[in-house]
Amino acid sequence: MVTGSGGETDGKVRNEDAASSGRSGEQAQPLTSNNHAVTESVTVSKAIQQYTVDARLHAVFEQSGESGKSFDYSHSVKTTTYSSSVPEQQITAYLSRIQRGGYIQPFGCLIAVDESTFTIIGYSENARETLGLISQSVPSIDEKAETLVIGTDLRSLFRPSSIVLLERAFVAREITLLNPLWINSKNTRKPFYAILHRVDVGIVIDLEPARTEDPALSIAGAVQSQKLAVRAISHLQSLPGGDIKLLCDTVVESVRDLTGYDRVMVYKFHEDEHGEVVAESKRDGLEPYIGLHYPATDIPQASRFLFKQNRVRMIVDCHASPVRVVQDNRLAQAICLVGSTLRAPHGCHAQYMANMGSIASLGMAVIINGNEDDGNGGGRNSMRLWGLVVCHHTSARCIPFPLRYACEFLMQAFGLQLNMELQLALQVSEKRVLRMQTLLCDMLLRDSPAGIVTQSPSIMDLVKCNGAAFLYRGKYYSLGVAPSEAQINDIVEWLLANHSDSTGLSTDSLVDAGYPRAAALGDAVCGMAVAYITKRDFLFWFRSHTEKEIKWGGAKHHPEDKDDGQRMHPRSSFKAFLEVVKSRCQPWETAEMDAIHSLQLILR
Repeated sequence: MVTGSGGETDGKVRNEDAASSGRSGEQAQPLTSNNHAVTESVTVSKAIQQYTVDARLHAVFEQSGESGKSFDYSHSVKTTTYSSSVPEQQITAYLSRIQRGGYIQPFGCLIAVDESTFTIIGYSENARETLGLISQSVPSIDEKAETLVIGTDLRSLFRPSSIVLLERAFVAREITLLNPLWINSKNTRKPFYAILHRVDVGIVIDLEPARTEDPALSIAGAVQSQKLAVRAISHLQSLPGGDIKLLCDTVVESVRDLTGYDRVMVYKFHEDEHGEVVAESKRDGLEPYIGLHYPATDIPQASRFLFKQNRVRMIVDCHASPVRVVQDNRLAQAICLVGSTLRAPHGCHAQYMANMGSIASLGMAVIINGNEDDGNGGGRNSMRLWGLVVCHHTSARCIPFPLRYACEFLMQAFGLQLNMELQLALQVSEKRVLRMQTLLCDMLLRDSPAGIVTQSPSIMDLVKCNGAAFLYRGKYYSLGVAPSEAQINDIVEWLLANHSDSTGLSTDSLVDAGYPRAAALGDAVCGMAVAYITKRDFLFWFRSHTEKEIKWGGAKHHPEDKDDGQRMHPRSSFKAFLEVVKSRCQPWETAEMDAIHSLQLILR
């Protein structure tokens, strides 16, 4: 959506790489004593299915022509479902295009090297010019013109002091810990930041021009960047606890001060994989994106995976023509560019950026601890991509690697602080639920079971909902927005006919769950959670459609934006999101289902 960040993908907000993660929605999920395991299984399944949806959208965009002008994103999201058949080779091609696209951005150059021999096995077509290997004059007899071709020894291109640094790096176990190296071209002595990483066939070196000939000045600039980041981190840590919004608002201001981008946002990924802009700092005159929701396809799963591998992603100029990477034809496949700082954005992402007037972007991963029930046991795999901090600029913008590294340092601190706040919020929520369960249990002991509906507090106070109901010994008690007694009896018949072996279920869409008369309930009752007490007694919670709760100032169309429905733009993403969540409520969270199950056990 509003995209921006980094691993591109495939159409849509595209960005680049809300609601529900695709269109399939959430089928009815059983209510069990192991809701965490069920939720984790569903989450993994959805993520895998989302790759199929993303690949299908990617194929549609590719078929729309080089410009993508005929690609109607909103319509494509609406018609692409989890059940859409996508050939395996199409998914493979999609992933290959993202990871091994064969093009880089022109603000630097790339060289791939065989690790054991220093022999060049690949290079970007702009490398000769960038390194000053294109001779401007005829060399004298004594001069040896350096060349860059497949098979050239990397060491012949750089100054002796640079060769020492490169040789030292090549034998390092964790080569990325040495980044960046300060090296100089042999021919021009021009300085570069060399950012190295290992791939399956060797070592890839991204060379980004440094802005000064003096390494000392560069080091001073890097130190200054780190000082600014440390200052921002201290500010984050000094904030009062219990206010996640304040934390997010503060980080966007800090990142904007640090980087100078026109707009900085925090994207949050919801449990159903859709995204929301929850914080924003921008210069005057720009349209606000705060409150914008966008479909999961806006930032595809493949792109999210890349963010966990390469946590900072910069796009300098979406209008710049990408540069092809030439490689040894003996290599089995295109060189992997996942870890490259120069990897070119996918065409659809570049188009999306241009449509929204964002020429440059910087995306940074916000990583927090995974759930204890993930089964990962710890380590990098237990980390979860909570969201992104994304910067946009209305003109080309390139910030040096040391400053980007400082931003990554800030993001690590933000992730830790956010994780603590989320844990605190969870504890507060669990205490509230426990207190509510205690009150409801006390009411059950002192009064008839119907008291949990007829008195205060009621079962509506247990979880967030628009209505609730209790069918007990043939009597129907309802609160808030709820179906009529006749409609409830019909729902019960459907439950007993289709889910009689369950102790309950939850769904964010009765339509997708297969209830045949869901349309008759209208938008007021889209989702439902139900707990079986006996085969005749049931507890219900109801939610209205998501669109009712979504407010975004930028949703209103401007008169001049007559093609919002088709072109990739935040408004088309928002429209696509609203299409996705039609007849759908906000998903039931794991903690809410745990609370319902606990009350069910007390009543049973």
